[in-house]
Amino acid sequence: MSVDVDGPQADVLRQSRELLDRVVTPNAGAWDRAQEMDEKVAGLLGAQGLLVPSLPEQAGGRGFDADRLGRFNEQAGRACGSVRNLIGVQGMVAHALHRWAKPPVRDRWVPRLAAGDVYGSFALTEPHSGSDARAAATVAERRGGAVVLNGEKSWISFAARAGVFLVFARLDGHVAAIVVERDTPGVHVTPQVDLLGLRASHLAAVRFDDCVVPAEHVVAQGPLAFDAVATAALDHGRFSTAWGSVGLAAACLDAALDRAVTRQQFGAPIGDHQLVARMVTRMVCAVDAARMQCEAATRARSSGDRDAVRRTLIAKYVASENAFAVASDAVQVHGAYGCSAQSSVERHLRDAKIQCVIEGTSQIQETQISQLTLTSWRAAQRRSEALGPSDNGR
Repeated sequence: MSVDVDGPQADVLRQSRELLDRVVTPNAGAWDRAQEMDEKVAGLLGAQGLLVPSLPEQAGGRGFDADRLGRFNEQAGRACGSVRNLIGVQGMVAHALHRWAKPPVRDRWVPRLAAGDVYGSFALTEPHSGSDARAAATVAERRGGAVVLNGEKSWISFAARAGVFLVFARLDGHVAAIVVERDTPGVHVTPQVDLLGLRASHLAAVRFDDCVVPAEHVVAQGPLAFDAVATAALDHGRFSTAWGSVGLAAACLDAALDRAVTRQQFGAPIGDHQLVARMVTRMVCAVDAARMQCEAATRARSSGDRDAVRRTLIAKYVASENAFAVASDAVQVHGAYGCSAQSSVERHLRDAKIQCVIEGTSQIQETQISQLTLTSWRAAQRRSEALGPSDNGR
């Protein structure tokens, strides 16, 4: 699915690329080393409607369709993994509140999230439960017209700066999604630093000690809470991560191609040596394969295909795994320089590994892809059997 270079869609993407090239790419390495992103980034993106660009314009977005959203995340992933993560997480929280929160809560937070006035955090993971979200130990209890939370979340992106959390807890024996404001008494935030990658994502652990929130802050409860709110948000995050991984891999490929042409060894550019040529070939094929899977997921989402969730899982799985492989080869092509903090491919390699973990590990996605594929195949078999044997053209 190619971008129409003469259409308005291409104009928006060119403008966003220019903004990322001017503000983000030159600073990505410094933010990684400092483990801190410039606070102005969210506001600059928000002012252009690019922090949550898939929101409607009246809600502070740009009304991006699936294709534009994917291409924009590719651009962000090429520039900085932590900024791409910000765009993904902010979108997960903002879309959940825009679609399911009660009007007072929605109207208070969605415009501020879209503008970058406040950071949002998707508080699902706990110290002892990640992919098995239904095993979460955080609990909520109704007391009069309020809900009281107790528990702990961990490894939560942008929680160190977040002004609002979308928290998943057990309420009346069922999973519930609850909005918790940062300044609520009983909220304790502890930054988590020195991670392998995405170091400017301001991760933190969040503890809730008898944290009292209004009952209207319960966004959803029961099957709707997890199967709709959490699943839809994670699907959004996986789509963002998949396309961001393509951008990361493409940036590594560009850096490796430049190195292969300019670096001389044994009287010739290293790209002329067969073993380096083999790595270049692997990288080219891996980037193209990842992009094709993302395009397939984009088409499925755009058409409302019921297979869209599975296609997004496949795209995230292939793109993240391929990005890590491409980044590893890019470091190898760069040799000792590729192992230094001055090299962008060193940062990309660390960030790429995180893509294989966030929004569901690669192993969880292997299980989910297999289960969804087998379910679809069995359903097709049952339909075929119900139709009976073919009449062979008689």
